Amino acid sequence: MSDERRVGTSVSGPSPRSVALRILLARQRTDCPLDELIDQQASSIPLPRDRALVMELAYGVLRRQEPIDWRLGAVLSKPLHRLPVFVQMLLRIGAYQVLFLDRVPASAAVNETVELAKGSAQQLGRDWSGLVNGVLRNLIRVPTPSLPDPATHPAESLSITYGIPMWLVVRWLDRMGKEQTESACRATSTVPNVTVRVNRCRLTREEFLKRMQEAGLAAHPTEMSPVGVVVEKGQDITSLPGFMAGDCYVEDEAAQLIPPILDPSPMEVVLDACAAPGGKATHLAELMGDSGMIVAVDQKAPRLDLLQDNCLRLRIQSIVPVVGDARKPAQWTSLVARDADQPVIPTVFDRILVDAPCSGLGVLRRHPEAKGRRSDSSFTRHQKLQVQILESVAPCLRPGGVLVYSTCSTETEETEEVVNRFCETSPGWTRESVAPWLPSAAHRFVTAQGALSTLCNSFGMDGFYAVRLRKNE
Repeated sequence: MSDERRVGTSVSGPSPRSVALRILLARQRTDCPLDELIDQQASSIPLPRDRALVMELAYGVLRRQEPIDWRLGAVLSKPLHRLPVFVQMLLRIGAYQVLFLDRVPASAAVNETVELAKGSAQQLGRDWSGLVNGVLRNLIRVPTPSLPDPATHPAESLSITYGIPMWLVVRWLDRMGKEQTESACRATSTVPNVTVRVNRCRLTREEFLKRMQEAGLAAHPTEMSPVGVVVEKGQDITSLPGFMAGDCYVEDEAAQLIPPILDPSPMEVVLDACAAPGGKATHLAELMGDSGMIVAVDQKAPRLDLLQDNCLRLRIQSIVPVVGDARKPAQWTSLVARDADQPVIPTVFDRILVDAPCSGLGVLRRHPEAKGRRSDSSFTRHQKLQVQILESVAPCLRPGGVLVYSTCSTETEETEEVVNRFCETSPGWTRESVAPWLPSAAHRFVTAQGALSTLCNSFGMDGFYAVRLRKNE
């Protein structure tokens, strides 16, 4: 078999490498999530193994960009950032295969990357294939340089070792010290397992695990969440037993801990202020026995389409999707109320979940594209939005009701600072410890302030934060 077939290049249609290149270049230009770009671009590739290579290259390059750029810097005659973006990404794709993919022959990786450069000569205005060839072959020949000394250059050493942006490592070192920072870097760089939440409206976790066992699939219960299951080997999610019938939903274990903190009761009226694509909204519905009403608000209609698809698959009927800005509840409430096909949306809710838009630094291992557009300056913008959402939905909660604020962020500007600002400017709220609503095993993640924080955990969970607030009577 030729090298071309061994590495998964399709003889008909675009090659996996060319599609991965398009995806990575598109990420440079847009904020579209990587998984959505892959869905859009990889549909042109017929073979599953070729689509798998596209995902491997796209996610791998972004996860390993710091060590890749460091290795490329050692064999380039000028800084990588001075090359055209197209050439930078070509080199990264080739370098990722050479350095991290054992199953791809190095010669094939170089040859395929060089061919991509040749095919793009007209687009780029010159032929860069000679440079690409020379750099990648030097990458194979030149010995790996020594890492920066962790004693004298801890930030550089951790950044290159774990693939974490330098600015973020510096922030963590300043706030947490070296030991905790390395723990956070290690957790953030680990490729996550596939974790699902069992739909307890349909079956128990034990029943789901039994079906997995009967299908010959290795899986085990999550350690913290009482409804989670870890799929131990790579597996097409849609082929899991009962997936298409709505028996489970793909969701990280840390995210599964948040809806129980809101503690909704059957027949209550709940607002999920930033709902799409519906993971926490559908979990709330399960906790409520699919009774009452969950108003699921999101600004983007296509993302609410995903929520509705998830509700259809999970067979959940209590969720009402609403296109609107959480900062302007009066507008979307009145608009929906005038639609005869929709139920009247209440103006007062028993419970509110604000799973706020954030930097996403707590889920970098699942969404490595997030680190490419983050810097210290982005936190001020996020914090302003997060406080605005809290202040806007707070009047919609009944006296005695509960509000849970959560983010998938590791940074204090998006967690404790937001809650403190809200409580300072909005009197009449009481912080409650989240501990009573967590499994006892998860009490180790309760902070001194009574919030949930899974930063630096060693249980393979994402970094989530959540706080519980009660509106005074």
